[in-house]
Amino acid sequence: MSAHVPTHPAAPDAGETGAAAALAADLRRVVGGEVRFDPAHRAMWSADASNYRKVPIGVVSPRDEADVAAALAVCREHQVPVLPRGAGTSIAGQAVNTAVVLDFTRHMNKVLEIDPEARTARVQPGVICDQLRDAAAPHGLTFGPDPSTHNRCTIGGMIGNNACGSHSVAWGKTVDNTVGLEVLTYRGERLDTALPAGEIPARLRALADRVGDRVRSSFPDLTRRVSGYNLDQLLPENGFDLARALVGGEGTLATTVAATMKLVESPPARALAVLGFPDAYVAADNVMVVRQHAPLTIEGMDAGLIAALRAQNPVETGWKALPPGGGWLYVETGGETREEAEDKARAVAKAMGPYGLTEAVVESDPKRMKALWRIREDGAGILTRSPDGGEAWPGWEDAAVPPEKFGSYLREFDRVLERHGRKGVYYGHFGDGCLHVRIDFDLLSEPGIANFRAFMEDAADAVVAHGGSLSGEHGDGRARSELLPRMYPPDVIAAFEEFKGVFDPDDRMNPGCIVRSARMDEDLRIFVGMPTLADDPQLAFGHDRGSFTRATRRCLGVGKCVTAHGGVMCPSYRATGDEKHSTRGRARLLFEMANGEVVTGGWQDDDVADALDLCLSCKGCKTDCPVGVDMAAYKTEFLANRYKNKLRPASHYSMGALPRWLRLVGKLPAGAVDGLNALARIPFLAGLAKRAGGIAPERGIPAIARETFTTAARSRALVAGPAKQASRGRLLLWPDTFTDHFDPGIADDAVAVLEFLGYAVELPPRGVCCGLTWTSTGQVGAARRVLRRSLRTIEPWLTEGVPVVGLEPSCTAALRADGEELLPEEPLAKAMSGGVRTFAELLAGHVDELRAAVPGPGTRALVQLHCHQYADLGSEADRAVMAALGIEAEVLDSGCCGLAGNFGFEKGHYEVSMAAAERVLLPAVRGAAPDTEVLADGFSCRTQLRQAGTREPVHLAQLAARALGLQR
Repeated sequence: MSAHVPTHPAAPDAGETGAAAALAADLRRVVGGEVRFDPAHRAMWSADASNYRKVPIGVVSPRDEADVAAALAVCREHQVPVLPRGAGTSIAGQAVNTAVVLDFTRHMNKVLEIDPEARTARVQPGVICDQLRDAAAPHGLTFGPDPSTHNRCTIGGMIGNNACGSHSVAWGKTVDNTVGLEVLTYRGERLDTALPAGEIPARLRALADRVGDRVRSSFPDLTRRVSGYNLDQLLPENGFDLARALVGGEGTLATTVAATMKLVESPPARALAVLGFPDAYVAADNVMVVRQHAPLTIEGMDAGLIAALRAQNPVETGWKALPPGGGWLYVETGGETREEAEDKARAVAKAMGPYGLTEAVVESDPKRMKALWRIREDGAGILTRSPDGGEAWPGWEDAAVPPEKFGSYLREFDRVLERHGRKGVYYGHFGDGCLHVRIDFDLLSEPGIANFRAFMEDAADAVVAHGGSLSGEHGDGRARSELLPRMYPPDVIAAFEEFKGVFDPDDRMNPGCIVRSARMDEDLRIFVGMPTLADDPQLAFGHDRGSFTRATRRCLGVGKCVTAHGGVMCPSYRATGDEKHSTRGRARLLFEMANGEVVTGGWQDDDVADALDLCLSCKGCKTDCPVGVDMAAYKTEFLANRYKNKLRPASHYSMGALPRWLRLVGKLPAGAVDGLNALARIPFLAGLAKRAGGIAPERGIPAIARETFTTAARSRALVAGPAKQASRGRLLLWPDTFTDHFDPGIADDAVAVLEFLGYAVELPPRGVCCGLTWTSTGQVGAARRVLRRSLRTIEPWLTEGVPVVGLEPSCTAALRADGEELLPEEPLAKAMSGGVRTFAELLAGHVDELRAAVPGPGTRALVQLHCHQYADLGSEADRAVMAALGIEAEVLDSGCCGLAGNFGFEKGHYEVSMAAAERVLLPAVRGAAPDTEVLADGFSCRTQLRQAGTREPVHLAQLAARALGLQR
């Protein structure tokens, strides 16, 4: 096998010296894929989703098997360890090491073949689980294992961890769904398990003959045994299955270059019974009754999970669909038809009546089922943070016991928690006796780490006493390998070491996991990553106890941001596919920047600046990230410190201070404004202006309104004065900069609708601004001054409790969520946060009246939610109002439009901006029927649509005024 010779060998990365530089140079000579030894990549790959941190030597992204072989040969020559890695979502720490990381996600990510008759699929290791399931779906097949990370975890990683997921009750673990593996050992031997010939299989047969009886007697009899190596698969009664013996090897044995996986029939229809019980104990006690009905899943949740969800993300209300209770079982059933699946689910619910059931909900609607499943799937992240910034960690993450003993184990586990003074909220695969939990370990102090160790040892003993496995899904890694002698006798541990030695006699494959293990209290990423950067943030970071470095610890690495579809985050990652443009990648860099070991430039570090440059500040991560990472706030903090007392980029002075410039333009007569708009249409002059302002040359300059809304409104007595008499009282309309100067007609229509509903609409006596443009460019001092002045202006209304209504989602979200971050000691900021309403939220209180007032048939609309609305405001009110107005709405799951305020206008951002728009939004608009309206309340969204040459977008206020016959 010959290695690729790169056509254009990459230049050395900054900071490469000595042995690392020589290793990198040798790799670049023979590997066709990327070879990265720079601080940024080493920082981003230094952690997985566990408690552990090990900085890699470098990262190699092989393009094919030849690249893998070439990389291994170079690593052998330099005698350095190797770590094959998938999506980096491992929770036990097996995906971090001081090694050369082989990253398969970038190139070796293809489904090579689907054989529907044999019900198998041959794939490369970087294939995402959902990618395989999608490829199998047209044949009525699926891949059975489906961890909660199924939309980003890789098949190679699942093989490494022996991953399971919620459907293991029906379809088993990854080991049960592995047909064949093609692997390369560290010494360069290629082994195809379909043709197990040569020295390795012979030595393994001899090992199995010697230790077979001991394996039979000491391996626990349960479906979720994942801890240790699969020596049982080498036994004659299991057919000496070499492929299955390799599963769960955590990258310690060999490198998988291709895998043949079993596919299973997927029921055409599914239903979900959610069973409520008084507590999780009762739910756990009765899983064996549910198993008698042969469901597809039996998942469980504790009340603490729901409490955490409600506190972490009050905008999301999916938890409301749960039946009453203190513990729940999710039981999924399948059938040929929806009715058949639903009948099975109802039969389960009925059968549970005598077993402590409080109430049940049965769903077969896919959208409602998806909302319920999201609660369960987001559990791993939700439980890592409490609303006040308290931290909880994995470690004792996924132990499993025989399901008939699960209730007993759960009670004993709570006693262990209490004995060590710890708290944990749990959920898990109750039908298989597998428990997931996050625990409030103190990993920042020596006494806390000692407590962590003592707890882990006692918890291990409790699980072994119940006949269980230390790991039931996520593997042993650095978290539990040291505990394996508590589960297995010494001769089995010795057999594990011999098994590894057959494949890896040099101990260079991911050393420190499973055998000859690292200590579980070493390399803890929080303790070893203690910050050296001064922690005196510009923003309040109220959810992180006033600490920026604490905020950088929020990212646990579960990787929901590195997905291709769904939600808002992370648009720049979806456009580039580059880890450094994901929320996780940026969070890793900021964490390492605060630590100062690998990323050494502090606030002036260019790697961090480059990663944050393509952050759109869309805030999608604030809601989509299970732990509430708010990269927009982190970017603001970074820019504020990077440019403190320094010259800023031109765009910060132009677009960052846009409200100031528009306020000056607003004082000009209409003819002068027309002249400015005309000059902006002259290419040469527009080009000069854009170069001076740091604006992308591809962008057009939006036309400014001849007369602002506030100027025209003065003649209609909307400005501050005596309270008007109206049946529903007063409200204050917030005249944001964008509506006022670019789309004043929207405000006119909003006033018409609000007055129709009986409100006295008032305006502030002078211009107000939320400060968002200054905030997003890191000009925190200016943002504070602008917002404080605006709050003082409207203080009379806030003091009297008059509702404030916003029309621009980004500004309304800033008033609701950002004000207290800028002015944490300002009572008016708190009053504004609780007093501001969106236009839709105000109208939602009058849906019956609106429904009665709409004279004729409604219209159809594609709806693009502004990303700040998605993150901070929600859309339930909008949906209710649209329904009342007779609008048949399709709310796009398209993510950020790509313009994102100043982002899409800044020089160098145009391609990423348009790539984000072209993912879903622009194709959906082009494909819509001619009579379908495109509803986009955000000015950025409307501007993106206009400049992309689509139909003219509208605001909800315009559709409402039109439906009510109020437009002039």
